[in-house]
Amino acid sequence: MEKKIIGKAYVLGDNIDTDQIIPAEHLVYSTNDPEELKKYGHYALSSVPVEKAGLPDGGIPFIKGDDHKSEYSIVIGGTNFGCGSSREHAPLSLQVAGVKVVIAQSYARIFYRNSVDGGFVIPYESQLKLNDKIKTGDQVELNVEENRLTNHTDGKIYQLNPLGDVFEIVAAGGLFEFARTSGMI
Repeated sequence: MEKKIIGKAYVLGDNIDTDQIIPAEHLVYSTNDPEELKKYGHYALSSVPVEKAGLPDGGIPFIKGDDHKSEYSIVIGGTNFGCGSSREHAPLSLQVAGVKVVIAQSYARIFYRNSVDGGFVIPYESQLKLNDKIKTGDQVELNVEENRLTNHTDGKIYQLNPLGDVFEIVAAGGLFEFARTSGMI
């Protein structure tokens, strides 16, 4: 796992559900076929209402044109991120789109566990409502070892909650990799 993750922030509001992260009609693609897998990235966050896509202003697409990779590698959400249907395709689609970390004030438990167990994205929590403090397009840096987010656009620094017990799973790249490298399987 990278010790520092630097990239542009993409900011969303509260209650971003898994249907907004990856709409149900796009759950038909094979994750084993590299070309079909790209479609998960292409459709990531495609059902977020336009006015709430890329806060604070809205109207900023996460994926441009026919791309499957986003220019935004860090997603900032509010409360209850990943609520709704249980689908591991939600964090998978963000990973395919190039997201490395999601930072939210709180998560739906199933999204959080799918992110950790699948090794798709790093789910950090913040005591502060960072989606009110960071803007889409801000250049941010996550220091994983220090649980610190620096906004290089405005110079502000935010302390994040430590990953705790899931750190080793995340660092290994997911639950199966953790089990393999620790001799469990």
